[in-house]
Amino acid sequence: MVGEFIGIILRSVEESFVQVTAFVGAVLLLFGYINYKQQGAFVETIEKSKKYQPLIGAFLGITPGCGGAIFVMPLYVKGSVSFGTVIATLIATAGDAAFVIVTRAPKDFVLIAFISFIVGTITGYIIDYYKIGDWVRKRSSKLKAIDLEKEHKEAEAQLDELYCDNPNACSVRSSNLTHIGHQEGDEIDLALHHSKPLDVNSFGYKITHGAYVVFWIILAVGFVLGIMDLAMVDINTLPGLPNLGAIVGVAGTLVAVLYMLFGKKFIQAQSHEDVEHKLFSLKETFIHNAEETAFVGTWVFVAYLVYELSVYFIGGEQVIEAALISTGLMSVVIGVLVGLIPGCGPQIIFVSLYLKGMFPFAALLANSISQDGDALFPLIALDAKSSFWATVFTTIPALLVGIVAYYIQFAL
Repeated sequence: MVGEFIGIILRSVEESFVQVTAFVGAVLLLFGYINYKQQGAFVETIEKSKKYQPLIGAFLGITPGCGGAIFVMPLYVKGSVSFGTVIATLIATAGDAAFVIVTRAPKDFVLIAFISFIVGTITGYIIDYYKIGDWVRKRSSKLKAIDLEKEHKEAEAQLDELYCDNPNACSVRSSNLTHIGHQEGDEIDLALHHSKPLDVNSFGYKITHGAYVVFWIILAVGFVLGIMDLAMVDINTLPGLPNLGAIVGVAGTLVAVLYMLFGKKFIQAQSHEDVEHKLFSLKETFIHNAEETAFVGTWVFVAYLVYELSVYFIGGEQVIEAALISTGLMSVVIGVLVGLIPGCGPQIIFVSLYLKGMFPFAALLANSISQDGDALFPLIALDAKSSFWATVFTTIPALLVGIVAYYIQFAL
């Protein structure tokens, strides 16, 4: 029995890292580089284009990852974009779970992105047309009035104590970043960047900012093996390199888990400040994309392990498939409910289980529309009541579209 458990774990680490995480890292790095070169250009556009804000917001949302969607939230609090734009963005985004879909089911991603873009845009314009945003703002939890100059001066003094012995870290502190959606020293800056100062002298910070090259080297090896695996090459019987796939899978997954633990990112893959750090330099892009990839890889491994253990204890894939078929529309409801959980971790598990055949496409679509990835966290920090109503107004279309998609899927 112990041997069987070891086999399940080895199979899970190899499949999750070689077949998913390595490709996610490559795609994530590509989009990270594009965002770095872009330097938040779309955010400037959305502020100026009042008439097309929900449309642009939905476009930012369908971009894999949370970067674009995260930047929209402070703009709403600042009053630069409408509440309908927030809804359009959140409906369209699939967070970091999108990277998993892109690498394993690109056709599904294209269809989800198209539907989410349309649903997000239409819902956003409806919200703005009926001025629901005005109703929400009356009930919003405004940032408390404070002495900005005094609070910012005290926050900077606290950071001086943390950063003064580390010149390299000092260069990427809040005051030296290019802020997107707000200004240095305003209420949003204090809420997002100064409420929990980053300890650059901690062991975790030194690991994540010092070992990222090792992480990407292991990921590159996994990516090569992943391509060979797609080409139907048995990566565990290569001449002179027995069990290479399993070895790299174990090493890669272990590094990913440790990297996530050191980065202290368990539910939220990245913050608003993390995304701004990525725009500071290519080095910061590599560092934070390594953290994000590790986050995704860890949760994919958890999903694969849960699936394999379920198959082992329940009695085979056929039993699981039969049980899920009997749930019918409940699978769509489950997808919506999982989407209500803030953060990317639960969503990545849901997507991974879908790829294993445990949920129909309609459930995945409902989950993608319902979930907000990490984008909701800045809004929760800045305006908790508006974040609640945003969740309500993204859940309704998720459920409706999911039900329609379910009947279309099983009626054809």
